[in-house]
Amino acid sequence: MIKYGLNKVTELRFKSMSAAIERRDNQWVDIVLRFDVTEETPVPDDLIDFSGLVICTLGGAIAQIVPQDEDIDCEYQFTAFEKEQIKAFIESEEIQRRIANLSSPI
Repeated sequence: MIKYGLNKVTELRFKSMSAAIERRDNQWVDIVLRFDVTEETPVPDDLIDFSGLVICTLGGAIAQIVPQDEDIDCEYQFTAFEKEQIKAFIESEEIQRRIANLSSPI
């Protein structure tokens, strides 16, 4: 995690992730992620209800990955390593199948 305005970088290692997937419209799918992190890489203390929002196309391509606190954007951003972990999860067969199941016309 990188906090805006600070030079300190900490990288979270995710033990597991869970996803709530919802079709937004005819173009986008919103995926809210909840994380279980390793003990060695705790979530920053100033985050109250940490989650991630991944915005994908209906085809499952990632458009944006952002951290959230209490379901809104926060002053942190994910590191490249954290994004790679999230990307691997989103591109997994299970998540891609769940996204595809939402792709029928509204």
